[in-house]
Amino acid sequence: MSKSLKRVIRALDAAGIDATPVEMSEGARTAQAAADAVGCALDQIAKSIIFRGETTNEAVLFITAGGNQVCADTASSVAGEPLGKADAGLIRSQTGFAIGGVSPVGHLSPIRAFFDPKLLEFDTVWAAAGTPRHVFPINPADLQRISSAQTIDFTS
Repeated sequence: MSKSLKRVIRALDAAGIDATPVEMSEGARTAQAAADAVGCALDQIAKSIIFRGETTNEAVLFITAGGNQVCADTASSVAGEPLGKADAGLIRSQTGFAIGGVSPVGHLSPIRAFFDPKLLEFDTVWAAAGTPRHVFPINPADLQRISSAQTIDFTS
């Protein structure tokens, strides 16, 4: 079991969330692939999208429904600073995860996070569990709470 997967499991356990990650044989590098693998609607996939704050040079997390796209202008307004592309090094150093498996929980360092209200329309959503091959089910309100994300519309 990878260190990243173990860290996500510990974060879920520490938050009192009973969620067992599921391994997908084909991986889940896209929201559609993850939805197909677990048999849910595309919007039930909670994507973790990371941007780099142009002023702070820190990672900023946007947790969004699988079918939604983050609007760059709205996201910058929400974050209170211009946002740019986060490279693999920034993502790895601040979250501890590699691109394709970034979990919304279990980061190495605290991260500013924003939550797509579309996710709250479901009883269960699925999020990356620290690897491109693992996802976990969770109630979206619990995910919002344990990720310390502010719920706000930032999609286009």
